[in-house]
Amino acid sequence: MALPVRDQIKYWGIATVAVLGVLWVLGDVILPFVLGAAVAYFLDPVADRLERLGMSRIFAVATITAVAVLVLVIMALLIIPSIVAQAIALFDTAPQLARDLQGFLGKHLPSLYEPDSTLQQALQSLGETVRERGGQLLQTALSSAASLVNVVVLLVVAPVVAVYLLYDWDHMVERIDHLLPRDHAPIIRRLAGEIDATLASFVRGMGTVSVILGTYYAVALMLVGLQFGLVVGAAAGLVTFIPYVGAIFGGTLALGLALFQFWGDWLSIGLVAAIFVSGQVIEGNLLTPRLVGSSVGLHPVWLIFALSAFGTLFGFVGMLVAVPVAAALGVIARFAVAEYQKGRLYRGLDGRGEDRGDG
Repeated sequence: MALPVRDQIKYWGIATVAVLGVLWVLGDVILPFVLGAAVAYFLDPVADRLERLGMSRIFAVATITAVAVLVLVIMALLIIPSIVAQAIALFDTAPQLARDLQGFLGKHLPSLYEPDSTLQQALQSLGETVRERGGQLLQTALSSAASLVNVVVLLVVAPVVAVYLLYDWDHMVERIDHLLPRDHAPIIRRLAGEIDATLASFVRGMGTVSVILGTYYAVALMLVGLQFGLVVGAAAGLVTFIPYVGAIFGGTLALGLALFQFWGDWLSIGLVAAIFVSGQVIEGNLLTPRLVGSSVGLHPVWLIFALSAFGTLFGFVGMLVAVPVAAALGVIARFAVAEYQKGRLYRGLDGRGEDRGDG
């Protein structure tokens, strides 16, 4: 006999509070384990496909690990130092960019620009602040990450956790399935499948889209000759998972830099604009439909809210779990609405579920 609904709500509520409490108390301590689990989830379909090709699970995991290590080594030696160096250089050149902007405004909008005006002082102050604080902020963020989460632990424990979880992923899912409440197991399996489909479409799909677009933006901007093109392209690709934000952010930053660097060379400026326009066309018509699909079920506003709320409450770990939680809540909300529309509260005593136009 199933537990009464009130008791079920109580137990599920206690479990939810316990999970949130663990996130709140442990915080960055569990970051390597959350990262490892995320990596294992992301790579599990690859391991499954290698198994279907005839590999054993352990050999499939070993192959994936070797490829991942090779990619990380290449990134650590070639890409990441260049991105960091360009980001710091971008902050350092902020005062010159501010002076160029003052000159542009003085030449083309003289009515808005006068010596010792509020606009001039604001631009000068902004440039100096970015120069002084920007690089410091970047390095402080890196050093803070190093102090809060031991870099050695993060770089060693997270991959080890990912390898173990990837090797044992299917067995873990099977064990969890055996622990499900028998009365609710079919519904939980169905909801878990929908959540997995949403996450697979969004996380794996948008992750791939972000990598492809980030690489395209960075390489194309560097070929055009834009200063800081690598860091601008990488940043635009990084935030591509929020629809339109990556293109708007990257395009605005790249065009602003292009106007200062290529002023008068309208071909180069047009090429920078064309890079982001073509990126949006490729993303909207080719990458997103093929890799993500049309029914992800994560509204951009809901996603931004989840990232903001969980990031504020639980820090970086909260931002990592925000997307799975947002996907789960979205699936549960749709399930609750469907159940409500089947019930008497919605359909009425006659069960027709129609607006009878009372009065």
